[in-house]
Amino acid sequence: MSSKILKGKRFVVVGLGKSGLGAIELLHRRGATVLALDESPKSSVPFLGVELAVGFPPEYWKGAEAVVVSPGVPLSKPELQAARDAGVPVFGEIELTCRFMPKGAGPILAVTGTNGKSTTTALLGELVKQQHPNTFVGGNLGTAFSTAYADPERAPYDFHVIELSSFQLEGLDAAALLGAAILNLTADHLDRYPDHRAYGAAKARIFRNQPEAGFAVVNLDDSEVLMLSKSAHVPLYGFTLRPPPMNQSFKGFAMGEANRVMLSFGEFEPFEVHNRALRGAHNLQNAMAAVLLAARAGISHAAIQAGLKSFVGLPHRLEFVRALDGVEWINDSKATNVESTLVALNAFDGLVWLIAGGKGKGASYEPLVKAAKGKVDGVLTIGADAATIAAAFKGAEIKILPCKTLENAIEKARSLAKSGDTVLLSPACASYDQFNNFEHRGDTFKTLVRAL
Repeated sequence: MSSKILKGKRFVVVGLGKSGLGAIELLHRRGATVLALDESPKSSVPFLGVELAVGFPPEYWKGAEAVVVSPGVPLSKPELQAARDAGVPVFGEIELTCRFMPKGAGPILAVTGTNGKSTTTALLGELVKQQHPNTFVGGNLGTAFSTAYADPERAPYDFHVIELSSFQLEGLDAAALLGAAILNLTADHLDRYPDHRAYGAAKARIFRNQPEAGFAVVNLDDSEVLMLSKSAHVPLYGFTLRPPPMNQSFKGFAMGEANRVMLSFGEFEPFEVHNRALRGAHNLQNAMAAVLLAARAGISHAAIQAGLKSFVGLPHRLEFVRALDGVEWINDSKATNVESTLVALNAFDGLVWLIAGGKGKGASYEPLVKAAKGKVDGVLTIGADAATIAAAFKGAEIKILPCKTLENAIEKARSLAKSGDTVLLSPACASYDQFNNFEHRGDTFKTLVRAL
């Protein structure tokens, strides 16, 4: 593909996060003239010749082929509506990338949902790579999709596995996704959407424009996802932790039980799931979705089974750090709210020493107290919300050990945990009181634990 195919063409890119910068690189390297817009006066663009402006200059869209919007920028903004009213196409970075995929590029498998989409996307990428090593994995997870073909001379990938947020799905127009999955739907992003229904409608856009050979995967245990699946016009496949319903609208199922996924397209096909990185019912659901997508995309049983075994998981999400004297140390620093910590606790059968605390988000810790009974031997509190957590556990007959810092909590846990126990960092709080972000907190935990 020539690097001059867009010479003389003008584009506007709004928002300079990783998606926006990826879109700019893709366009710039093909010879386009790019105007970059961002709200921050401190923004910069690392490409010579790209014009940068703060906010929305008057008639910024004039002469533009299209306005490409980063997912963090709501498409409902009146300045973007003005561009649409002027007849200028407005779409997102994912859509832009799809329009510049080279001839011979493989299909796209896409995953969305409120929770679990990053793990499912990464796992699906691992399953597909077992058979097609030349597979791109990214999107909302890690690497912006536009970087896949930012180099106009890049050879086509055999497969593309991408995570899509609701914000990214808003910006899809004509992109055709071979496989599309919605994992679950719970209240989220109500600061951006007028109501929960609008949020669900954005998720359902993943089924738009799927090709005739396409397929959709949905969670049979989530009634709201089942409602959204009615908008799909391709064959439906469902996954469940319960016996599947006798629903003729579904062409096949994946069922989860203990450490196994059973795939059924008429006959049962078993897959073993004994991977530490996939422990817990929530990860069994993630595995079912990934297996369904991979199988319908033509990935062999052997490749899928190999990927389920080799998957190392994502950092800071129930990440196994080490086993020391029979004690497992787990980094779940990504658990920045109570609901995430509840999921983490449900993933373990033995006794747990829970390291919790940080900058609280105002939610009640009472659900955590209920989930901890009979499972948590002690709570080692850290950070700004330590006293609030301790107060919630008062009278629960669970040891409360004020530690102030993560280092102190690790030292205390080392002295108390016995063989067969688990020390779990799952803070139920944000990290900004003592760390830069949850990654910094998790990396600090891993460094300290590995030094024991």
